[in-house]
Amino acid sequence: MRETVPGRGAARPPAPRAGSADGVELPPHRFAGLVAPAVDRTFVAGMLAGRDGGGAELSSRYGGPAATGFLVEFRTRLAAPGGTVDAPGFAAVTRYRDPAASRRALDKQVAYGMIQRFPDGGFCATERGLAFLAELFGVHAEVTEELWAGHDERVARLVTALGRVLAHASVPAGPGAFATMAPPYEPDGTPPGVLLLNRLGTLRYHRADAHAAAWTAAGHTAASVVELPAGPERLAIEQETDRRAAAPWAVLAAGERLELLADLAALPG
Repeated sequence: MRETVPGRGAARPPAPRAGSADGVELPPHRFAGLVAPAVDRTFVAGMLAGRDGGGAELSSRYGGPAATGFLVEFRTRLAAPGGTVDAPGFAAVTRYRDPAASRRALDKQVAYGMIQRFPDGGFCATERGLAFLAELFGVHAEVTEELWAGHDERVARLVTALGRVLAHASVPAGPGAFATMAPPYEPDGTPPGVLLLNRLGTLRYHRADAHAAAWTAAGHTAASVVELPAGPERLAIEQETDRRAAAPWAVLAAGERLELLADLAALPG
């Protein structure tokens, strides 16, 4: 159940701990670059815990990854009442994958009765798909509670801070991954660990759109940027990505940004 955003550049230095840079300004564009790998690490840890802590068994009961893959990936949109994904949004989220292969994979999940496709190419979860998603949210509640046990205050701070960041993130005009996924579905009573997992996941799509805009402006395609080696051109794209991804983080004060980095770094996973 791991989700990735292909095309990310070279690894970045580890995030500083709160208090280690007292008095040092950390502007949003620099913070966007520092926080991205911390967000990735924490989110992937939660998703892997879900897979290993019951998610794989759950998926197998519904037909395995061939039946459930896109339900997991689009869970925070498809689990919502009336939640749908349109064709441009699907293309944006899967922009680094072969389009024909993605359509075939979606067709399989339709054939399994997990997803209903619309004439315009959009889709939603069927009743069976919604039942799977309800169980998946339960698995994620259990595994994140265990994974981040003893870090209740830290998780609560992160949930609050990331909620502010998401509310401050603008949805660009036209199709995009973030517009497709935001806001995450958060019914009353959603446990803090699930809130954290899904808010992290949604914010990754904001950066994914910023990255796509940066490499598009540099004359690349999804295929060519994946093959781009480390060097000045990739560095320039990463720096432009940071600039484009910076705006939502401006809602946090510099000290709050450092605290968020420290909290992410301290979570197990």
